[in-house]
Amino acid sequence: MRVAPWMIAAALCVAASPTWAEGPMVGEKLFTQYCASCHGTDAKGGGPMAEYLTVAPADLTTLSAHNDGAFPMLRVIHTIDGRTGVRAHGGPMPVFGDLFMAETDDGVERSYNEALETRGRVLSLATYLEALQQ
Repeated sequence: MRVAPWMIAAALCVAASPTWAEGPMVGEKLFTQYCASCHGTDAKGGGPMAEYLTVAPADLTTLSAHNDGAFPMLRVIHTIDGRTGVRAHGGPMPVFGDLFMAETDDGVERSYNEALETRGRVLSLATYLEALQQ
């Protein structure tokens, strides 16, 4: 049996991408675990920790409305992974890029697959927020 080159390329892409197996619920799970305490389970900014913050958490359901109807995907990704200077609760908003990065105990540099997995988590979270837009 002869295997087409495109089949080999597709198999390599799937094998090299740990985020391939992540389903659509990944973003919602990450939001519930890391964001809902401040932004609320409805993402409108009224989480149980909101009253203790010096800066009110943003209503994440209106990001598109405040951006001429277009979801600001890149800005959201940069905010989640820490590439912006968003201020919250008296200091920078928690940066989740490093937190989502798989940790290594032996001090060895993280692998390319681990970096892809982290980016997949950030993208899953941003995609979930895009789905919540009013």
